Amino acid sequence: MIKGGPKKDLQGKQIQSILISQPKPETEKSPYFDLAKKFNIKLDFYPFIRVEGLPAKEFRKQKIDILAFTAVIFTSRNAVDHFFRICEEMKVKVSQDCKYFCITEAVALYLQKFILYRKRKVFYGADGSTKGVLEVMNKHRDNEKFLFPSSDSQKKDIEEWLKTNKCEYATATLYKTVSNDVKEILGKTNYDMIVFFSPSGVKSLFENVPSFEQNGTRIGAFGPTTSAAVEEAGLRLDVKAPAPQAPSMAAALDQYLAGLNKK
Repeated sequence: MIKGGPKKDLQGKQIQSILISQPKPETEKSPYFDLAKKFNIKLDFYPFIRVEGLPAKEFRKQKIDILAFTAVIFTSRNAVDHFFRICEEMKVKVSQDCKYFCITEAVALYLQKFILYRKRKVFYGADGSTKGVLEVMNKHRDNEKFLFPSSDSQKKDIEEWLKTNKCEYATATLYKTVSNDVKEILGKTNYDMIVFFSPSGVKSLFENVPSFEQNGTRIGAFGPTTSAAVEEAGLRLDVKAPAPQAPSMAAALDQYLAGLNKK
């Protein structure tokens, strides 16, 4: 699928194959497998990126005292994983009074792996957008000192908001994203749709196939920053999640595929 397949009129075109740019789910109960059966489509999984955590030795060079902060901002599960990994490696015990501001409810609920979840200290945006979580943070900005765990390629919108609103904050780089080699899988199948879950996934596509042309290939994106990256790359975005009636990518694909079948 080096050049996205031949140009075709998308109106009413049925989808027979989808590439999900994430690892294959470990459980057979995944809604993605239900989708494959329901619509009789080929569904492949292949991560476009991998995440490599920064060791504690490297983190210390940033001279950030985690315990000096009263609130932590999370924009992904990776950020949650690596924040608590670094805390464990450095034997840092985060205060029970620490507040957590999460970009989506899914990320907020993921915190239950690491903390005793309390509504009074875990917050998230209503619509899963950066704007949504910033609106929540705005109510607390004068009373909190924010720590923003991120990757080496994190989009700067939240950091810019913190700076503009003169918040006390620090950005902590805890992990980096590295592109996987996906040339072989893209060459094997002429996928009707590719689904992305991070801006780094979109970047990986063009690092692997600089001459990629979308043509008839549909594009799906999960999360506001991923959607923005798709459009900034000059690609047409066909399926966007989360949405009011589709909180997950699986739900958004279900709606989209059902809509095609009605045509």
